[in-house]
Amino acid sequence: MRRFSKLVALILLVAGNSVMSQNISGNWQEDFKKELLLMGHRNWILIVDAAYPLQSKPAIKTIYTGEDQLKVIKEVLDAIDDAPHVFPEVFLDREIDYVPESEAKGIENYKTKLWEMLYGRTVIKDMHEDLIKKVDESAKTFNVLVLKTRLTIPYTSVFLRLNCGYWSPEQEGKMRQRIDR
Repeated sequence: MRRFSKLVALILLVAGNSVMSQNISGNWQEDFKKELLLMGHRNWILIVDAAYPLQSKPAIKTIYTGEDQLKVIKEVLDAIDDAPHVFPEVFLDREIDYVPESEAKGIENYKTKLWEMLYGRTVIKDMHEDLIKKVDESAKTFNVLVLKTRLTIPYTSVFLRLNCGYWSPEQEGKMRQRIDR
């Protein structure tokens, strides 16, 4: 019985290490670019702070970047902008507007730089838990990529829902009207 328990423990340890090796990469940019090629309409990409939880749904893949969050956001947005097949819809935590500098050192500087980076883009703010629910619901059918950074400021997650880059919502609406006629 002891031998069996040791064997089970060894299997679990190896399986656990295998899962971790999928989540922690030496080159997050390379992993991200490969994932982006496969992603499309309705997939999500999250760029999150250090405390964001490792989620358990198989459709949610987490890559630890070890990078500054603003750097990751810029690289991700640049890569998506260069991809002809998708464009990002940007969502932020609504709570970010209510976290004071006195309680989260660096948040004002972060917000200033983030808004510079997001200039010209439509940004939707929603409560953090509601965004998590949207991502969780989406992960029942579609893949989600989480890029975890080393940032330690609360409510700084950037949620990107991908949409089709070559067929706009307006075109979709017009087509649906033609179908209904």
